[in-house]
Amino acid sequence: MKLSAPVYHLKRKAKLLSREENIRLHEALDRIAAKEGFSSWSLLAANMSATAPVRELFARLSPGDLVLVGARPAQGKTLMSLQLAVEAMKSGCRSVFFTLEYTEKDVLDRFRSIGAEPAHFGGLFEFDNSDVISADYIVNSMEPAPRGTLVVIDYLQLLDQKRENPELNAQVRKRSRLPGRGG
Repeated sequence: MKLSAPVYHLKRKAKLLSREENIRLHEALDRIAAKEGFSSWSLLAANMSATAPVRELFARLSPGDLVLVGARPAQGKTLMSLQLAVEAMKSGCRSVFFTLEYTEKDVLDRFRSIGAEPAHFGGLFEFDNSDVISADYIVNSMEPAPRGTLVVIDYLQLLDQKRENPELNAQVRKRSRLPGRGG
């Protein structure tokens, strides 16, 4: 979510508001955050600090790059991938999210938790949770994708659950041949 001003300007506004209305600074900060679309200053600050590294990563990506995000369960891999998708959509690129784990509602809820509303991106986001997801399926689905499309595969181990699919390493190698940006 883009702020109306840099965080340090918003803090200054809050300090002025605190003095003008004789309220505590944390109340003024929360009011400023509410005007920016956050329920509290802590959520605004957390969102801004969490998305800065993602913006930097996205800025470094070139069409055709493959990024593998790895971490232990519940460490934010999916949210980070969705933040990358948001950055792609902000720049006018398409984002496609492949998953065997989440429903479309789950993913839309996660978008909202990071302050993004997919409806604002004019059809640049596509969700796919087909039961037949594999490297071949993804490559075939993305063949007509425009250059710069960001593809998120959440998560790679699920591609290997069906034993009729090639070994996971072969699928990753095949995935690296997709057009656009990796995910």
